[in-house]
Amino acid sequence: MKNLKIFKMLGISALLLAMVSCSLDPVVGTTKITYYPVMTLNGPSTLFWPLGTPYVDPGVVVTENGKPITYTSKASGKYRNAQKVDGNIADEYTVTYSAVNVDGFPNTITRKVIVYKTGDLVNSIEGVYVSTVKRNGALLNPIQGSSVDMKYVYIWKNTDGTFEISDAFGGWYDIGRKIGVISATQGGTITGDIPTNNFTFPGNPLTNEQFGGVANLTSVVVTPGTKQVVVSCDWDAGPYKFVSTLIQFQP
Repeated sequence: MKNLKIFKMLGISALLLAMVSCSLDPVVGTTKITYYPVMTLNGPSTLFWPLGTPYVDPGVVVTENGKPITYTSKASGKYRNAQKVDGNIADEYTVTYSAVNVDGFPNTITRKVIVYKTGDLVNSIEGVYVSTVKRNGALLNPIQGSSVDMKYVYIWKNTDGTFEISDAFGGWYDIGRKIGVISATQGGTITGDIPTNNFTFPGNPLTNEQFGGVANLTSVVVTPGTKQVVVSCDWDAGPYKFVSTLIQFQP
């Protein structure tokens, strides 16, 4: 019996020794800390740039674990499709900055650049506008979004002397419902005598890429004293009548 107890104790000791031995084995693999790129814009997230001035990008500061790393950037115009910020083409541009850390993990940050010219509303209706739109006399249903004080609708001057509006619907779908640029009714051109509000619309008829149908600009009324341009457009899809009250914004 005494020998049996000794053998049991020896067995338990061997088991404990084996367990300790296993716990002291080296760990296979290692744990590694990766530091993602930290990106900070130089300057504002929305940058207004005067038309006719060569664009100089403010860039970004990018670090990995506190140390500077390189980045790349690309840009595109929202309405006029330039593939860089062009100081001679009025438009809303998105600049995307990208960086990748040493382990291949990416990060991005964006800036909006608005190349603009502000017309005096006597000789020119160019400008950046805050838009409030009614469709068939009513504002956008709040469940769907908001058609009040939408930022921004643009009017620029074409090389042939006509003016063009970025969205003949005043941003109702693009900005108000946040569907995107494909839902803007583009191509609406305006020409005529500004002081007398005697305009014609050589771009008619228009269409909406997202929804189809035929649209026509029907009137533009300019009120210089209040910096206001009211644009009306009829669309056969409803039928709908959009009346966009545009207030010129001075950056």
